[in-house]
Amino acid sequence: MPSPQEKLCLECQAAFRGRIDKKFCSDTCRIAYNNRLNSHDIGYMRNVNNILRRNRRILMALNPDGTSRVSQDKLASRGFNFNYFTSIDTTKGGAQYFYCYEHGYLPLEKEQCLLVIKKDFN
Repeated sequence: MPSPQEKLCLECQAAFRGRIDKKFCSDTCRIAYNNRLNSHDIGYMRNVNNILRRNRRILMALNPDGTSRVSQDKLASRGFNFNYFTSIDTTKGGAQYFYCYEHGYLPLEKEQCLLVIKKDFN
């Protein structure tokens, strides 16, 4: 049992002294605790970011000139996932451009897509 001035580390349960708001006996315990606490979220975010990166690479490869037309089948055959994108821009006419960072596509008729690059991307 720790004395009144000592606290127990949240990770390893070792007694330690320190500031009143200190929760861990070392940086190692602090990092291990937070990694364990956030491991599920980190894994999910890593998977989503990998999908977004892959989508962006596919759009970049198929659109070297800044604007091109490709079939949705061609995108899908390269592993493009239409369910993941970073933003949507809607034009005054109601057309929706889906973006993976600065590279985007506009779904057209006959399962075609117009590939574009956002010019004002900061």
